[in-house]
Order: sequence, then structure tokens, then C-alpha cells
Amino acid sequence: QVQLVESGGGLVQAGGSLRLSCAASERTFSNYVMGWFRQRPGNKREFVAAINWSGANTYYADSVKGRFTISRDNAKNTVYLQMNSLKPEDTAVYYCAARESYVLNTRDAEYHYWGQGTQVTVSS
Repeated sequence: QVQLVESGGGLVQAGGSLRLSCAASERTFSNYVMGWFRQRPGNKREFVAAINWSGANTYYADSVKGRFTISRDNAKNTVYLQMNSLKPEDTAVYYCAARESYVLNTRDAEYHYWGQGTQVTVSS
């Protein structure tokens, strides 16, 4: 069982930046694809970004491409989401997720472990 704990959320003005972190309890963290998802008010949870085990391959939702960067540090069992040029529509609860696979995936049903979420609020 992998436990994931997100941190780094908060309130920021439009145009600002935040970095989310997700710490995993699993010693074999490098065996997992890691993803970030978000749930905006009144919407379903949606894919944001994913990264493969080595960090060499990443994939982003079109809505965040060029503004968000996913990265990981396997020595620290941590995945990050650097969010720049934030917009009010980025306001959401952000979730970290782990997938027992080496293949990236954008579907939340394909992820096996989830964090509790962290709130990001972008004011206009």
C-alpha cells in the first residue's frame, strides 16, 4: 500500500506560481508512474500531468502545457508540480496519484493510489 501526501497548495494571485509536492511512503517509488489530477468546483476530476519512472517522459493536459512542469526525485520519493502563470481557472483541489506501471496514462481509473488532495486557489 502506497501512501501519498501532498503539500504546497495555497492562495496565489493570477500570474503567480506555486510548487506542489507529493511524498510517497513506498521504497520502490521508482517503479511507479506518477500523476497529478485536479478537481475544479462543479467538475469531474481531470488529468493534469504524468511522469514516468525515470522522469524522462512526461505528458500534460493541453490546458496546462507550457505553464506547469512535473518532475520527480526518486531518492526522496517525491514528485513535484511546478505551476507558473496561474489563472483563476486553475483553482481546484490537486491530487497526486501513483500507477503500478511503467506506461503513462491520463485516465484516473488507471491509477492505484491517491493522496488526500491540496487546495489551490488563484485569485483574479
